[in-house]
Amino acid sequence: MSHHQPSAAPGAPADKGSHWANYPRFLWRSLVMATDGGLPFYAWMTFLTAVALVGANAWALQVVDGMIHTNMTDHVSWGIYIANFTFMVGVAAGGVMMVIPGYLYRDKDMHDVVILGELLAIAAIVMCLLFVTVDLGRPDRFWHLIPGLGRFNFPISMLTWDVIVLNGYLLLNLHICGYLLYIRYLGRTPNPRWYVPFVMISIVWAISIHTVTAFLYSGLGGRPFWNTALLAPRFLASAFVAGPAFLIVTMFVLRRLARVDIPDRPIQLLVQIVRVTVLINLLMLGSELFTEFYTGGSHTTHATYLFFGLHGHNALVPWMWTAVALNVVSAALFLLPAAMRNMWLLCAACVLAFVGIWIEKGMGLIIPGFVPSTLHELVEYLPSSIEWRVSAGIWAFGLMIYTVSLKIAIPIMRGDVVLGRDGSRKK
Repeated sequence: MSHHQPSAAPGAPADKGSHWANYPRFLWRSLVMATDGGLPFYAWMTFLTAVALVGANAWALQVVDGMIHTNMTDHVSWGIYIANFTFMVGVAAGGVMMVIPGYLYRDKDMHDVVILGELLAIAAIVMCLLFVTVDLGRPDRFWHLIPGLGRFNFPISMLTWDVIVLNGYLLLNLHICGYLLYIRYLGRTPNPRWYVPFVMISIVWAISIHTVTAFLYSGLGGRPFWNTALLAPRFLASAFVAGPAFLIVTMFVLRRLARVDIPDRPIQLLVQIVRVTVLINLLMLGSELFTEFYTGGSHTTHATYLFFGLHGHNALVPWMWTAVALNVVSAALFLLPAAMRNMWLLCAACVLAFVGIWIEKGMGLIIPGFVPSTLHELVEYLPSSIEWRVSAGIWAFGLMIYTVSLKIAIPIMRGDVVLGRDGSRKK
């Protein structure tokens, strides 16, 4: 998997006609690769399809009968949908941890596999948009969020900024991946001026998407649990744990099941990144807890409810302590020298960190912002069956997008699938 396989000069056409004439053939070849595989691939895609259909059915019930099927109320108006949205924005931003060393520091080993992170960002942003859609009581009014069609309170509304940066990041990664894959399919060397500037922009943009998401919460003056200057740094630190952790497991799976030749250097570099960011994330969490509990005050009630329960209400206590335990154990595993030698131990650390961050940034961040309410009422929230099924369906759909993207990208980037005189050349 390399962007630098020797081939024709950047400006040389692949054939006598315009290279865009081969685009329909490229799309057809991509469709063939996306649907062709062995028994494990078909079993995996069948499972994901089944889960996605269950989620679609649950969402259909929610649309027909209304949000009454969820456990969200006037007191807790954001639930597991927005919790997943917040987490997936971090996963999308975390993909930049492969882009920075690959392009900014010209690390060739990382450069060869950087497309894994870019494709992950695409799948994650699509999931973000889906979670926002299912959270709307009237999804037919989604067009109000589309720039140029809807009425934007720009530049005052942070929600407007969030819509712009998320869709912009999606378009950037679609252009980068689409250009690289199509040019590699033609057997040409990608012209740096058509993708490197966009890569550099995407580095800054990746940081902006999670920063703006954090500002969306911390800018709400009526929600004191979110009113902290550490929220944006915490979001970025946790993103740089969850994103690389997912990519490490992805590389391990590609090595074991798809027999993709991935060098050790990218995995080792991502592990070194996570070793630092997982500790920074824990340090920021500890700093928040010290400020909340040592100084006291009325704003401590949200943190007290989250970690210890309040007046007999303790629905989130098991969730939060589980997240703390998972993050602490994963940090300890990442610091073990054996983690670099034992891939199974490393994957276990990644899974623990991924789940721990999901709970911490989801149930442990969004929900306690509403409990107690601004009127000091305690109305608890736990997701309903419908919400769990819809969320599982979106996760399955996102994994389907990522799986299909990898099925198309890996053979092309390795040079196994290139446009030939008679159509295409297989390995």
